[in-house]
Amino acid sequence: MLTLKDIKPGQSAVVESVKVTGQARGRFMAMGIMKGAKLKVVKVAPLGDPIEVLVKSYNLSFRKTEAEQIVVTLG
Repeated sequence: MLTLKDIKPGQSAVVESVKVTGQARGRFMAMGIMKGAKLKVVKVAPLGDPIEVLVKSYNLSFRKTEAEQIVVTLG
């Protein structure tokens, strides 16, 4: 199982599922993080937290713990 945390800068991925529930899930969906969404990892901080991601035409940053909850496939 590959998560957003495992994607290297410059690689693209497609969201397979989001494991978070409740209010956090709603926040992710509002940001466009849902099944089928295409992401591109722009950069990762030296210690791996945060991770900057390009979604549609805007950039988002995720903490490593949040990125571990987003299951993706390369693509």
